[in-house]
Amino acid sequence: MGSFKSSVLILVLHLLEGALSNSLIQLNNNGYEGIVIAIDPNVPEDETLIQHIKDMVTQASPYLFEATEKRFYFKNVAILIPENWKTKPEYVRPKLETYNNADVLVAEPNPAGNDEPYTEQMGNCGEKGERIHFTPNFLTGKVASQYGSQERVFVHEWAHLRWGVYDEYNNNQKFYLFNKKREAVRCSKGITGKYEAVQCQGGSCTNKPCRVDTATGLYKEGCEFIPFEPQTEKASIMFSQSIGSVVEFCTEKNHNKEAPNPQNQKCNLRSTWEVIRDSEDFQKTTPMTTQPPAPTFSLLQIGQRIVCLVLDKSGSMSNGDRLKRLNQAGKLFLLQIVEQGSWVGMVTFDSAAHVQSELVQINGATERDALTKSLPTVASGGTSICSGLRSAFAVIRKKFSTDGSEIVLLTDGEDNTISSCFNEVKQSGAVIHTVALGPSAAKELEELSKMTGGLQTYASDQAQNNGLIDAFGALSSGNGAASQRAIQLESKGLTLQNNQWMNGTVLVDSTVGNDTLFLITWTTQLPQILLQDPSGKKHDSFVVDTNAKMAYLQIPGTAKVGPWSYSLQASSQTLTLTVTSRASSATLPPITVTSKMNKDTGKFPSPMAVYAKIHQGSLPILRATVTAVIESVNGKTVTLELLDNGAGADATKDDGIYSRYFTAYDTNGRYSVKVWALGGINAAGQRVTPQQNGAMYIPGWIENGEIKWNPPRPEISKNDLQGNQVCFSRTSSGGSFVASGVPQAPIPDLFPPCQITDLKANIHGYKFINLTWTAPGDDYDHGTAHKYIIRISASILDLRDKFNESLQVNTSDLIPKEANSKEVFVFTPENISFENGTDLFIAIQAVDKSNLKSEISNIVGVSLFIPPQAPPEIPTPSPPCPDINVNSTIPGLHILKIMWKWLGELQLSVALG
Repeated sequence: MGSFKSSVLILVLHLLEGALSNSLIQLNNNGYEGIVIAIDPNVPEDETLIQHIKDMVTQASPYLFEATEKRFYFKNVAILIPENWKTKPEYVRPKLETYNNADVLVAEPNPAGNDEPYTEQMGNCGEKGERIHFTPNFLTGKVASQYGSQERVFVHEWAHLRWGVYDEYNNNQKFYLFNKKREAVRCSKGITGKYEAVQCQGGSCTNKPCRVDTATGLYKEGCEFIPFEPQTEKASIMFSQSIGSVVEFCTEKNHNKEAPNPQNQKCNLRSTWEVIRDSEDFQKTTPMTTQPPAPTFSLLQIGQRIVCLVLDKSGSMSNGDRLKRLNQAGKLFLLQIVEQGSWVGMVTFDSAAHVQSELVQINGATERDALTKSLPTVASGGTSICSGLRSAFAVIRKKFSTDGSEIVLLTDGEDNTISSCFNEVKQSGAVIHTVALGPSAAKELEELSKMTGGLQTYASDQAQNNGLIDAFGALSSGNGAASQRAIQLESKGLTLQNNQWMNGTVLVDSTVGNDTLFLITWTTQLPQILLQDPSGKKHDSFVVDTNAKMAYLQIPGTAKVGPWSYSLQASSQTLTLTVTSRASSATLPPITVTSKMNKDTGKFPSPMAVYAKIHQGSLPILRATVTAVIESVNGKTVTLELLDNGAGADATKDDGIYSRYFTAYDTNGRYSVKVWALGGINAAGQRVTPQQNGAMYIPGWIENGEIKWNPPRPEISKNDLQGNQVCFSRTSSGGSFVASGVPQAPIPDLFPPCQITDLKANIHGYKFINLTWTAPGDDYDHGTAHKYIIRISASILDLRDKFNESLQVNTSDLIPKEANSKEVFVFTPENISFENGTDLFIAIQAVDKSNLKSEISNIVGVSLFIPPQAPPEIPTPSPPCPDINVNSTIPGLHILKIMWKWLGELQLSVALG
């Protein structure tokens, strides 16, 4: 087997090629710039939070610097302040900084009392995380005894966010057996402490010894590893940065590779420092020889939304009803998507730019209707994208700075001069959202989105896929309260034949219903429209626009909760239905679906991963039916069922993030992504599993020989875990990506099965090893693998580094199941010592029909524990009972009778208890 470290590094760099991140963070001369920390609009106004954020980052910077061997520090940070907080002269308008690209979000705990700091991580080991979550209570130090000081926790979470490392503790399995000893899951083993349990009743708590499970040899639930205070061990920050002596990450020298923690499971037993060392950040820096400067801060306050539409009306827009479809999508945006109080302008362009509307503030239907009348109706001329952008900047500057403004740029044409305005775009401080329409839109278009942090979308000429309306429907504000954002409930299309019907239902759940809009489009003639609410009442007051070939209906007030049924009938033509709504309450978070690809460019044969995050506020929605449709520039569509099973592309089970690999490339060029989500189980105010990617909760400390217990973590009741059924429907645009290197058909099979990441093992009957895992596919997580190779070793590193030389298990009876099925395999170790106290390590490799092999699975360990036999019970002989006349007058007989009675009572009491 080749060098494991080099192969892993190549794989990580391969997966990260073109990695998609909304973050504005840049590493410049060892210093991180462009960090955005956002305070959620629902956090009550408290200016002291701003100072707490500054203090946290300022104190974290030298801690990070020393922990990374003088390589990294925090250089500058932008703090986003909600629009509803008081304005101050020192607060300035943001440029590219938004809530969507914030690296840290400060929000109220949900559920109440859960102040656990954590980081969202969608990807696998070495891939950047999404966002760090803190609460006001955490920032103000109210939970420092449970999690440690704010600056140390920030560095712990930064390692998750920036370098894609994982925790070195495990709330699901706190102990393990190794070398016949019970060990706490920790890194390094040099951290010392005691194993204790606590029993609390009536407000008082008492310590008690941990009990041992005689079946496993491990401590029973309720036992905790309580660290001594102080310690001398310096590692590791990813175990518990709250320990005063801990100032380093674990390296290969002190890494506890046997511990069953997420870092070992997800990173192939590599230490945290090895993963950091393989990162792009590490590769392009060298240690500093001087102390870094203190970080600087900018205070940015969200203001009114400023948007300018820049729309192509060149001659090619007359092809395939593109101009009519632009009008349909533009009207949806102007009538429904853009928020009240926003400023909106419009520019069209062909060979030159034309101002259709100066900036207008939207206060009601009057302004919205007037703007829709400015949409272009005639297509002619060439394509000059830069002319349109320059004109939009001029429109915005008549009233405002372009800092923080947004431009929605749509084009279907090629323009080889587009790069001539890249510098102007960068200097403008404006965010550019791009919509590529049709197969010939300028290849450089996506560069505008990348350099400004805007959305990039693609819509084909297949009207039934509703791609253009979806692209404009995704353009809700990245700032402001969630209750003001438009949420797309449905997006369907169908080409009908011979007076067919297009039937269906749209679920309006209790978290939405305000400002609900039904929008119907057609390609030939107005269809028959039937719409009923959940009570059976018909709604037929649609506004019909025959020129744009669309009809829409605004539901007054709050739409009724339940299924809204629709039936559309027409002769041979294409119909689409789009339904959008807003939150029903300013205080109840709506269920939202956000989707994305892991990269914005896909290079064959590197797989892409599609993600859909389904949450209500910060709570995950579980067991939803989630489907992604990916459409290539050829018009071919691929449907994927996304899963939250912790296998394949899915990093963590039951976190409300649904994932799947995409390997079905059919051509080079743009691909669009769309996600449907239905049903679901609400996590009912609790996380279903303990947070895997956050700072460890410390149950207590040992000071001067005495245990000082912390308040217990918020309890999770069984009712909470079962969750509540939530009926909802959502659609979400996942943007677009560009594929390259795709060979002509037939496309060769170059995709191996995906790595098995959830292998588990336990021992039954002191003889059998029981393995369970999720089946990979023939191509990553699709199809069915051809066979499995299972190997075992007494050395965990030999199994990892010399897998092909390790002892192979007979798997002739093991026939792989279809991808994402549950696999179970039981075997007895042969040709290897397996006796009491034996430690064995196991890993699996999947092989497809083309003999392509997966990466080696996560390595699991088992320890054979045979409990000592209990000594046989020795019966206590009964005392002799002489035949004595109770009425006898023998001296001392009365005393003997009392003794016999006492012995009898003693035997009875022993027998009873």
